[in-house]
Amino acid sequence: MISPGEFYKILSANGINFFTGVPDSLLKDFCSYISDNIPEDRHIINSNEGSAVALASGHYLATGKPSLVYMQNSGLGNSVNPLLSLADNEVYGIPMLLLIGWRGEPGKKDEPQHIKQGRVLTGMLEAMEIPFEKINGMTVRIDELVENVCRKIINSNQPHALLVSSGTFSEYISNFSLKSEESNKYPLQREEAVKIILNNLTDDEIIVSTTGMISREVFEYRKNNNQGHEKDFLTVGSMGHCSQIALGISLIKKDRQVFILDGDGAVIMHMGSLAVTADKGGENFKHIILNNGAHDSVGGQPTLAFKINLSKIAESCGYRQVITAQTSEEIKEKILELKKCKGPSLLEIKISKGFTNIPGRPDISPADNKKNFIKYLS
Repeated sequence: MISPGEFYKILSANGINFFTGVPDSLLKDFCSYISDNIPEDRHIINSNEGSAVALASGHYLATGKPSLVYMQNSGLGNSVNPLLSLADNEVYGIPMLLLIGWRGEPGKKDEPQHIKQGRVLTGMLEAMEIPFEKINGMTVRIDELVENVCRKIINSNQPHALLVSSGTFSEYISNFSLKSEESNKYPLQREEAVKIILNNLTDDEIIVSTTGMISREVFEYRKNNNQGHEKDFLTVGSMGHCSQIALGISLIKKDRQVFILDGDGAVIMHMGSLAVTADKGGENFKHIILNNGAHDSVGGQPTLAFKINLSKIAESCGYRQVITAQTSEEIKEKILELKKCKGPSLLEIKISKGFTNIPGRPDISPADNKKNFIKYLS
């Protein structure tokens, strides 16, 4: 395996000292290392992968030095436009190193939403004419490989990718533990909040849950309580888009209340959706944000959600009613209030990061989830 600390030293020795991206579970040990060991002005966790490419481009324009942009391969789609219309050597020619966690790598077991993304990753990069190298826990002379790649990106004025297999980086125990006082002062964790929400919704309400732990905990709640899964659309991929999925449903099923269980990282990734849902959402559109200030499913790296005011942003976008909660009793009270008020409305629940039990993954396929959900709606 490759030591995160040694990998950082190799990058630094080759002129890469600025880091930005969106956290990924395969890269969490490296991301933890740079979070602990370099100043905050040289490591910026971004809202989405495209913004990270743009930030790295600005850094290069100011310094003449390439940056490292990290992402899960599922985030490559967010970065296609700035990679091809900004960084490409036929446009501005911005050198940068892309560190891409290879979920769904062929021959390795993974979740359904990652299988095709993993299979087509190299083909996508080839179509975009972005050179790449593959690294894993058995890679030897990583120093020579990185030195060679860094030389190429400077000489060619274009991005170059390193595809990272699972198990590439050795474990790094963070001194900071990716925790903050703010993210651990609230009485409930996400699992408890999800249970309270679901306990206080009725059978005729529609639920759309976001990617990551929230959908996994919704599924586990149903399973543990011998309930069917047909009323829940579990958005296992397409991070940041569940509110638009829910909006599309709510505009047709106007006689049903539609509840969105969203996460802070997902909301921030495509925050412009708040303006659209506030403007176009109907009285049945009920948006819940579970805010723990962290990307909890990929290592617990912080988001900006405790530094900004999501409720005020939603209010400014035009949500008709915006309410907040922290405790069990407050959640119960505010869920009832949310059900009664006219939407589009939003409830922000502030919770602590982490989880007592790691929730299992859905044991039904996305295709079956879709089929059962459509049948339920009709």
